[in-house]
Parts: sequence; structure tokens; C-alpha cells
Amino acid sequence: MRRKLFTFIEKALRTDEGRRIVNDAMKGLTSNHAAAILAHASVLDTQPYLGLGVPYSEEQKKSPVFITARFRSGSTLLWNIFRHITVCTAYYEPLNERRWFDPALRGNRIDNTHIGVDDYWREYDGLEHIGQWYQEHWIDRNLFMDAPFWEPNLAAYIQGLIDAAPNLAVLQFNRVDFRLPWLRHNFPKARLIHVYRHPRDQWCSTLVNPASFAKTGTVADFESHDHFYLLAWARDLSFHFPFLNPDTADHPYDLFYYVWKLSYLYGRQFSHASICFESLCETPDRELPRLLRAAGLEEYDYVPLKKLIVRAEMEKKWSQYANDEWFEERESICETVLATYLGCDSRGQLPPYDR
Repeated sequence: MRRKLFTFIEKALRTDEGRRIVNDAMKGLTSNHAAAILAHASVLDTQPYLGLGVPYSEEQKKSPVFITARFRSGSTLLWNIFRHITVCTAYYEPLNERRWFDPALRGNRIDNTHIGVDDYWREYDGLEHIGQWYQEHWIDRNLFMDAPFWEPNLAAYIQGLIDAAPNLAVLQFNRVDFRLPWLRHNFPKARLIHVYRHPRDQWCSTLVNPASFAKTGTVADFESHDHFYLLAWARDLSFHFPFLNPDTADHPYDLFYYVWKLSYLYGRQFSHASICFESLCETPDRELPRLLRAAGLEEYDYVPLKKLIVRAEMEKKWSQYANDEWFEERESICETVLATYLGCDSRGQLPPYDR
């Protein structure tokens, strides 16, 4: 009977409902570790780039580069830039469920918005052996991982990619926003580059077709328009940030903005450099050298890489979805909640966008 009871409890705790019950029962009895990590967020450098500080040693220049970004933020462009650098081996989204290392599962579909990309997987060819460590739950479970979090399979998987790279390994992630403390702890020599995009345009990009989901839509309506795991991320992260519970959200943009802002703060705090997507597109002569320096490639000729940057029109595309007052009202509500929960005024940490 005891064995059956504990088997039942174990299965129950694997569900979101079970985790929610335990989380509610422990509320107030444990420290808010996820928020505590951002305790000094209010004193972060508000410029769009973090200084690299002490120059890297020659040994560190041989260390891997990790790119961290939200979905639809321009991270594929950064990956493609590094892919065209002869001294780099650039891996696209190592945690993607398409399992690039497995020719039988990865398929051949290409996102037509990824201009100049004809495949995502050739760097993974011959690496079927790393599948021994891959875990699909990395996609949407335990999205927050602090430094001592126990995940040896993930460490082995990433190390396997680094070891297999004939050149400088560059890994472009869209699922490590809140795992950066763990990454820095387990790969202390790695260089972390954070890329971010204006949240309003990024929101519209995640909708694929913004006209298909009205600004009056609800969270319940949003499920069929959730192309980039927002609800799954919100549910998992709500155990650390309770305001992300989809059941209590007024609008899916609120959830999106919370995740965007928290991701931005984590990226700024734990990465060695932060890159603004719009700035990279508008002023590549300034931003490309910054990007390459952040990766330890100070002497690399950036000029041929400029042709990979297709200059997009940078007008406020989000204004076609809703006016400034609608967005500002929602964002102000979110900023107030964040300021209260984090114990600081996070408003001053917004990037210097001209709204």
C-alpha cells in the first residue's frame, strides 16, 4: 500500500495540477529564489550593450559562444552570421524538438521568414550519438534553472556539441533565457551573447498573422494562435513567477510581456554582451564589430557578413495591431506587478526604444 501510495503521488507531481498544489502549499515557506536572482536588476546598465570588462585570455578565446534569445527576436540572423564565419561551427537551436542530429526525425521544412537559410542541420550531420542525452522535456519543463540545478544530461549534450565542433562552437538557443545561471555555472569559460527585439513587434511576429488574433481576444482564444509556446512557458514559469499563471491573465500580451521583460533582465544580468536586433539591422557597421568582439573575434573582417543582413523596414509595425495607448496600458500594469514582485523598479530597465 505504501509503494502504491508513493507511486500515485509521484505521478501526480508530474502534472501541472500536482505541482500547483505543492506550490500553493509551500507559498511563503520558501524563498523566492527566481526573483532574488534579479535583486540587483535596478542597477543594471541601461545602455543596450554590457561592457566586456577585463579582456579575455587566449584560452578563453577558444571557448564556446552561447546565443540566448526569445523566439522571433532575430536570433536566426545571428546564427546565420556565425555560420558564415569560417572559424566557427554554428549550431541552430540545440534544444529544438526536431532533433537536428536525427535525420529520420528532423524533416526538411524551412521557415520562409528565415531569409538566406536553406537548412538548419548540416552541422549536426554525423552526431547521432548525442541523442543518448537529449530529453524532450527540455522544451517546456524546468525552464528556470539556477546554478546548482541538477541536469547532467543537458550538460553532457551541450558538451558533446562543443567537443564535436571542428572550430569555435557557437550554440544559438531560444530556450535558455531562465537557465543562464545554470549555463554560466556549468560552462564558466563560455561567452554569452543576448539578443533582444522590441516587444511589440516581437509579439506581432509570434502571431504569424496578427490580423487573425484581435486585440480583444482572450487567453482562452489564444491557444490556437500560440505558435511559440507562450502558454506552456507561462505555466511552467508560474511556479517561480505566480503572475504568469494563464488562468489569471487578462490578455495573452500580458503573459508575453512578462516573459519578454524577465528574459531581458536575465539576459542583461548573465550575458557578456546584449545585442539589439533593430540596431544590428539599422547600423551594421557599428553593431557587427561589437558582435564579433563579444565572441572573441576581434580581427575578423565583418564587411562580407553585411550582405546577410536584409534591411527590414523599421517602422512601428505593431501600430497596425493596436495603438500606443492600448500597449502602454497593458505594459504599465505588467511593470507595476514586476516592480512589486522583484522588489525594485524595473521600469528603468527598458531598452531605449522610441515609442
